[in-house]
Amino acid sequence: MKTKVLAALAATMAVGATCAFAANPFVDVPSDSWAYKSVVELADAGIIQGVDGQYFQGNRNITRYEAAEMVAKAMAHMDKASVEQRALINKLADEYADELNNLGVRVSALENRVGNVKLTGDARIRYIHQSEGDKVTNEKINSTYATKANGEKVVNGATKNDNSWSYRVRVRANAQVNDRTKVTYGISTNSISFADNSTASKSDNNNIYTDLANVDYNFGGNNWDLLVGRYEYDMGNGHGYGFLYGDTFDGAQLQYHNDKFAATAGYGKFKEGSMATDTDGVKTGYGELDGFFGGGRAAGSAVGVYYNDYTVAGGKNRTGSFDFDDSWGAYASANFGKWNALANYEKYNNTDSSKDDPEVWVGRLTYGAANFATPKSWDAWVEYLNADDGFADNGDFIGSTYGWREGSLLNNVKSWGVGVDYTFAKNAQFQVMQSFATSAKDGNADPGEETRAQFVFVF
Repeated sequence: MKTKVLAALAATMAVGATCAFAANPFVDVPSDSWAYKSVVELADAGIIQGVDGQYFQGNRNITRYEAAEMVAKAMAHMDKASVEQRALINKLADEYADELNNLGVRVSALENRVGNVKLTGDARIRYIHQSEGDKVTNEKINSTYATKANGEKVVNGATKNDNSWSYRVRVRANAQVNDRTKVTYGISTNSISFADNSTASKSDNNNIYTDLANVDYNFGGNNWDLLVGRYEYDMGNGHGYGFLYGDTFDGAQLQYHNDKFAATAGYGKFKEGSMATDTDGVKTGYGELDGFFGGGRAAGSAVGVYYNDYTVAGGKNRTGSFDFDDSWGAYASANFGKWNALANYEKYNNTDSSKDDPEVWVGRLTYGAANFATPKSWDAWVEYLNADDGFADNGDFIGSTYGWREGSLLNNVKSWGVGVDYTFAKNAQFQVMQSFATSAKDGNADPGEETRAQFVFVF
């Protein structure tokens, strides 16, 4: 095994031409040996160290872990390698992937190999049941509520039978262009309902779309990051609840970050929900400040504030359903060993001063952590959501939430929820959520409770 690995690595060390005059560190490798030049180059590059620092022991077989360690060190020279040399190192990295992973190379190098294109994705099968909401009688009849076929107004229609079942598949291609630049392209199906009675060929029409297409450039000593293209934008930068929006977004984002602090600024256009179709769509400039703190059992805790300024074609004369001028929010996420407590507040300012400015409060307490890579890992959580009226149009939520609730449980509502996530096999997870004690904030027409269960598989 040693000859095979060293021969392959030596081929890559044309990248280390500066070691042509390096001294031989091994007393058992004579200068007239066929392997002399390759051994000296590899030792000078730090890829091999020998035994006790002075013996090469060229006739001794090496373990797979020793070979993986050599490959890991060669991967550090990827930026100097040619396309053919990168391919050779990548081939060796694939051969020793398990050993590299156990050596801790997976995060720092294996998944970021220059010239490598990695395909990932996920598949989800989902069940949702929600009972019909209360009939609207003595309350004001407006566009907030859904209309039934008989003309009655209800808070929400029922979701049941075949309409309860849906599936979705997503595929991502991640290309490491160089040590600072990554390109990502992703496609996704819509959540395709089992109630679709058309043929398979017709049902797939307009159901597959590009949800990711971006370039991510890291610079300034790895502290600055520029993201341009189509990406997922979560209000709260992935740390908050993502109440109004956590979905596809076309724009550009600049971020500075270190271990204690992050500052993010961006601009672009929402691409899902009615925010994407309102007049000519809703655009936003956004900014966020995050602070990270805690050590030991509190490691990973964070606090942050964020602001969004919205623009819609037509200005104040616009006729769509999105009426917000700007919004701001704040969150705190604190870890206590296996516990996490999240609190999130947002306020939205209407363009029409005669209307109330709606607010949202969310609190969630989680125990444990369900990890797709760790079978039998699990978590359980309980949450409370309090959202004012102003986030729905004709019964439909105006945004595209990152959360799990249906739209009627995100507007004019006070509601509790519980859930469990369980990894029953590697890369396979079962998730279940249930709302309870739900009531309307304004009036007495309550939405129906929601039950959600889903299998998620990642690859």
